[in-house]
Amino acid sequence: MNLYDRSIEIILGNQTSHGAYLASPSFPTYRYSWFRDGSFIAYAMDVVGEHDSAARFHDWVAATVGKREDSIRRAVIDASNGAPLAPADVLHTRYTAEGNEAEENWPNFQLDGFGTWLWALGEHIRTSGRQQTEEVRSAATLVVDYLTALWDRPCYDCWEEFPEDVHPHTLAAIFGGLSSHQATSGVDHQATLALIAERIHSDASGKKHFVKFRSSDDVDASLLGLSVPYRVVSPDDPMMLSTAARIDDTLRVGGGVRRYLADTYYGGGEWILLTCWLAWYHFERGAHEEGRSLLQWVEAQVTEDGYLPEQIPRNLNDPSSYEPWRERWGEIATPLLWSHAMYLVCETLNRQAIEAMNGSSLARHETPEEEL
Repeated sequence: MNLYDRSIEIILGNQTSHGAYLASPSFPTYRYSWFRDGSFIAYAMDVVGEHDSAARFHDWVAATVGKREDSIRRAVIDASNGAPLAPADVLHTRYTAEGNEAEENWPNFQLDGFGTWLWALGEHIRTSGRQQTEEVRSAATLVVDYLTALWDRPCYDCWEEFPEDVHPHTLAAIFGGLSSHQATSGVDHQATLALIAERIHSDASGKKHFVKFRSSDDVDASLLGLSVPYRVVSPDDPMMLSTAARIDDTLRVGGGVRRYLADTYYGGGEWILLTCWLAWYHFERGAHEEGRSLLQWVEAQVTEDGYLPEQIPRNLNDPSSYEPWRERWGEIATPLLWSHAMYLVCETLNRQAIEAMNGSSLARHETPEEEL
């Protein structure tokens, strides 16, 4: 089975007519579109050349955001006055295929997905060469205003937990999004970017690596985002190298990567997308063999149907919590489109590295003949 082609097929097959990507079509709780997941998926579609698919997602986001312009403007005014946000003015983190808010109660105040969307939109513009529509441009401006006003407020992290904290990954996603918007629009966000970077480094002051949040000494696998793709720091930054090493030492027990040490969601197993994320980081810093080793583990987890799940229930942090989650929500989400997207990103980098290596070998081999 060609997992690369199969991953593209699965993603395209689960993009709705409205342009939204369903996070996991067979897992009831995930039959929605998250800006976070969807943005990484759209980026993967751009990476493999499926620009029309990515454009449809960005159009869907623009329509979804545009319908909430009044709420966003009220939220920005409240933030400028130091007032708490009214629940009605909090942008939700997941939506139906039609762009409506989900009816069930959910931890909605999450900012990283909106930063990630701005980053993915910038990547779409860069890789596809397409211009933004007026609707997309207006939605991006609204999201920029929302993030600029709220970036330093505590909110749920990318795992939809710990709402009382400010999370480095969330800050990094906002940083990446504003940086991307600055590059594509020419609007100067440098003052906000400097404040965000300062906060990220301040939260890790006196520590040997970046941390899950200020009051913790632990790492979270999402900290990889500080480097790849949001570029708050480079992959070879000493603090980033220490962080990646810490993630490898403490969150890899088998071949895959867990979210964080105290994770109990479905027992806290090994996540496909996080294993890919670590591989992505290694490819970006030129450590191709480390990246390939992680990809091989991912490829070994594919089901007979060619599906990649959210996580593998092995080497669990808390085995006693696996069955309660299974009874509550069913089997682990399979397929998870974000898992397939991250695989596509990493396998593309792997192929590029192999081509570059083969090209270099060929050039060295041909040099004597050329000299003759």
